[in-house]
Amino acid sequence: MDEATLVLNVILYVLLPLWGIASMLDWWCHRSTNIEATSGLREANVHILMGAQIGLPLVLSLIFEVNVLIMLICFAALIAHEFVAHYDVHYTTGKREISIWEVHAHNYLATLPFFLILLIIVRKWSVFVDTVTLNWAGGFGLSLRDEPLGITGNYAILYMTTMGIFVVGPYFQEWWRCYVYERNLAAEVEP
Repeated sequence: MDEATLVLNVILYVLLPLWGIASMLDWWCHRSTNIEATSGLREANVHILMGAQIGLPLVLSLIFEVNVLIMLICFAALIAHEFVAHYDVHYTTGKREISIWEVHAHNYLATLPFFLILLIIVRKWSVFVDTVTLNWAGGFGLSLRDEPLGITGNYAILYMTTMGIFVVGPYFQEWWRCYVYERNLAAEVEP
């Protein structure tokens, strides 16, 4: 097995599944601390935003060839995610308990995207060099991946389906719980 394949397998079979597991643990921590009655819809909105910030470049990288455009999106999303994650913890502190399990989940959720982009850079070194040297000519189109992902070549579909069920679904359910809770509170206050 060559190094490029080994790096790809680490991305696909170690880091991406860990990101999903950490996301599920984080969601479970929110649920166990009754997020809807504590930090509420505002924090749930932030969680949806952070998921989109990481999910968009992840999906693009799974489906399309990594080029300058996708590399720039990955960098922008990583930076934006860090600012929003800082805001999330700042906002939530004092409103609900942030358990040691949630802290550990946050450690993974903050560092895994960084390691993923580093390994993408290792695999797509020439694209990275083009990106940082502003050699962007021809680097903004989208073309489907040439290289099949995973053992069967269907990794992207399997991963996105799994994440949709076990991560995206629960976070939207969290948002919905918070939305309904706040709507019910507002209805109780109205005469």
